[in-house]
Amino acid sequence: MDVSLLSDELKAVIEELVKAEFEKQLSAKDSLIAQQQEEIAYLNQQIEWFRKSFFGSKSEKTIYIDPAQKTLFSPKPEVNSLSDAPTKQVIEEKPVHVPAHDRKAKRSRKEIYDKLPHEEEIIDLAESERFDANGRPLVRVGKVLLRTEVRSEPAKHWCVDIYVTQYKAVDIQSEVCHFVNPAVPAPLIEHSFASASTVSLIICNKYFAGLPLYRQEQIFKQQGFPLSRTVMANWVITVSELYLERIYLRLCKLIVQQPVIHADETPVQVLKEPGRGAQQKSYMWVYATSKRAKIQIRCFSYENSRSGERANRFLKDFNGILISDGYSGYLKVGVIRAGCWAHMRRKWAEAIPKSISSENSTAAIGLKYCTQLFEFERHIEELSDDERAFERQKIHINNENKPDSENESPSAKEILQEYWKWIGALGTITGKLSTAVKYALNQKQYLETFLQHGNIEISNNQVENAIRPFVVGRKGWLFSDTPKGARASAVIYSLIETAKANNIRPSEWLEHILLVSSDRFAHVPNYTVDDLLPWTDEMQTKFRLN
Repeated sequence: MDVSLLSDELKAVIEELVKAEFEKQLSAKDSLIAQQQEEIAYLNQQIEWFRKSFFGSKSEKTIYIDPAQKTLFSPKPEVNSLSDAPTKQVIEEKPVHVPAHDRKAKRSRKEIYDKLPHEEEIIDLAESERFDANGRPLVRVGKVLLRTEVRSEPAKHWCVDIYVTQYKAVDIQSEVCHFVNPAVPAPLIEHSFASASTVSLIICNKYFAGLPLYRQEQIFKQQGFPLSRTVMANWVITVSELYLERIYLRLCKLIVQQPVIHADETPVQVLKEPGRGAQQKSYMWVYATSKRAKIQIRCFSYENSRSGERANRFLKDFNGILISDGYSGYLKVGVIRAGCWAHMRRKWAEAIPKSISSENSTAAIGLKYCTQLFEFERHIEELSDDERAFERQKIHINNENKPDSENESPSAKEILQEYWKWIGALGTITGKLSTAVKYALNQKQYLETFLQHGNIEISNNQVENAIRPFVVGRKGWLFSDTPKGARASAVIYSLIETAKANNIRPSEWLEHILLVSSDRFAHVPNYTVDDLLPWTDEMQTKFRLN
C-alpha cells in the first residue's frame, strides 16, 4: 500500500499508534530492566552476606563514636584556669582510641605463675668444678633465679584395687562365727570399672572442651588406656539418668520461678529417633536467667520439633518476662515478651552494601541507632532496676543556647523516638534492607518492652552465650545417635553451663556430684540435691574459680 496516497489525518493517526506502541514496548523493557537490576542487586547482597558469613569477622562488638555528632556521655570541655571561656581546641585526625574498659586486659606472667604450684630446680657445679685454679674450695654465696618454665605431662590412668578388711567375731555361748566388714562406698555404675574421676573427665572433654568421643578414644589409646567410644557413651548416658538428671530437673523447676528468662533454640540431628528419618531436624531449646538474677541457671531441653508448644510446655509455670528473638513460636507462651536489639542490629549490619560510601548508607544509619542504644545501656548497667527504668524513659529538654557538649545525652526513649521516625520516613526499599525494616516494624512492640522494665536487658545475648558451646561442640560430634544420648547432652550441657555461669570449676564439681550421688542413691533413692547446687556456700568454697 502506498503511504503517499493516505490523507494527512490518517497518517497522523498511524504515527500516533506506532509511537504509542513503541513507547509501550519501551516502557515494558525499562520495567523489565529495572526488575532485573533489582534482582541482581538482591543477589549481590546475598552473595556478600554469604561471603561475610564464611570469611568475615563474627564479632558484633561496636563502640558508638560519631565524629560528626556529639558522642554519648561525652565529658564537658575543660575550661582554662585563666579564663571562664572554653579554650579553642585543635582537632587532629588520630586513630580511634578504645577506652580501657572496652579492651581485654592482658594477663601478666605473674598472674599465671601464682595460680600454679612451684618446684625448684637448682643447677649446680659438679663436685670436681667446685675448686679454683689454686685448688681451694669455692664458697657458695646463694642462688640466682634464671627463668621460670611451666611444665606439663599427659594424663595418667591407673587402677585402684579396692579391698575391705574382714574381722571375725565368735559368740562365746554358741561358738558361732560371723564376719564384720566396714561400710563400703557404692560403685558409680554396678558391675563396671567406671569411676567418678574417669567419667567426669570424659564428660568435660566432650561437653566442656568440645572433644568428641572418637577423638578421646584415640587419645586414651595413646596413653595406654584402650577405652572404646561405645563404653564411654554408655557411661555418660547411665550417670546422666541415674544422678545428673536429678539436679537438672531441680534447675528446670527453679528457672521458671525467676522473673526474667532468655530463650533460644538451635537444630540438632538425632539418627535413631522413632518414626523420624535420620535427616529430620530436632531442636535443642535453651533457657537462661537474666544477668541481674540472684542465681544463674542454664537449662537445655531436647525436643523433636521447633513448635512453640515445646517452649510453652517447658515454661507452663513461668509468669515473668520472656526475652527472645523474633521467632513466632514464642507467641504461644502466654507471658510478657521482650525483643532482642542484638538481632535488630544484626539485620542492619547484614544490609550494609559493600561500597566506599557504605558507612553513609541507610543500613549504616540503622546500625548507628542500635549501637547508640547499646552505648546508652552500658552507662546505666550498674544502676538499680528502678533507676534503669527511670533513665530509659527520661525526656530531656535541651537548651538551644547551650553548646551540644553541655546538653544531656539522649535517653533510650528519645533514641527510639528518633529511630521509629526515621524508619517511617524511608521510601521504597528492597533486598536485605527491606528485611531489616520489616523485622523492626513487626517486632516494634517487643523491642520497646525494656523501657518499662529495668530488670531486663535489651538483647538476648545471655542465652546466646550459653548456646554457643553447644554449637561449637556440635561441629565436632555432628549428631546424637539416639534420643537418650540427646537427652543426656541436654542434661550435661545444662549442668556445665550453669557451673560456668556461677564461676565454679565444672570438672571438679561434676566429680563431686558423682561421688556423693552414687553413695546417696544406694542408701536413700529419693535424696535431695539442693546442697549440690553450684551457688551454695559449700560448692562455692570448694570449687570456685579464682
